[in-house]
Amino acid sequence: MADLVVAMDGPSGSGKSSASRGVARALGLRYLDTGAQYRAMTWWILRQGVDLADSATIAARCGEPEIVSGTDPDSPAIHVGAVDVAGPIREDEVTSAVSAVAAVPEVRARLVALQREIIGAGDIVVEGRDIGTVVAPDAPVKIYLTASPEARAQRRSAELTGTTAEAQQAALARRDTLDSTRKTDPLSMADGAVELDTTALNLDEVIAEVLRLVKERT
Repeated sequence: MADLVVAMDGPSGSGKSSASRGVARALGLRYLDTGAQYRAMTWWILRQGVDLADSATIAARCGEPEIVSGTDPDSPAIHVGAVDVAGPIREDEVTSAVSAVAAVPEVRARLVALQREIIGAGDIVVEGRDIGTVVAPDAPVKIYLTASPEARAQRRSAELTGTTAEAQQAALARRDTLDSTRKTDPLSMADGAVELDTTALNLDEVIAEVLRLVKERT
C-alpha cells in the first residue's frame, strides 16, 4: 500500500468519517479529517469575535492559528496551538458557522496547502468535500459517498443529543446548498470517482465495499 491515497468525499451524514477510519485501520494507513480542520479554523475565528459576514477580516486573519491534525484513525486529534479542540468543534456554534468560514477562498487556500503537506507522504485515507476534485485529484482511489436525505438525518440525529431527525434533515439541506453553491471549491463528485450510495448499507458493508474498490484500483 506504499504511497496510497484514498480520497473519500461526500456530504454530511453520508458515513464517510466512520468508513474512512475503518478503511484506514484495515489497511494500516494514516487518516486525515479535513472537515475537522475547517471546524478548527471556525472555532478560532469565533473565539476572536470576528463577524462571520466579514470575509475580508476572516481572510486577513486565517493565517494566524496553528492547526495541527493527528492522523491516527483510532484517535484522530485536532489542536489549535496547544488547545485540544476535538470536542468544541462539534458543538452547534461551530457547526452552524463552518460553511461561512469554509467559503472564504483564503481559508481554503491555507488549509488545502496544509492538507497537501500531510498527504504528501502517502499511505493515507483522506475525507472531505473537495479531496478528489481539488486537494488530491491524482489520488488513485476516489470515492464519493452519498445517502438519502432521510438516512443522513437519522444518522446525524443519532450522534447528537437534543435534536430530531426532522431538524437535522433541514440543517443538512441548508449545509448542502451552501457547500454545493459556494464559488470556491464547491462540493461535487470528482472525475473518475466511484459513487457509493450508503443508504441501505451498514458500516461494515460500506468499509468492505471501499476495500474492494481499493483492491480493484491499486
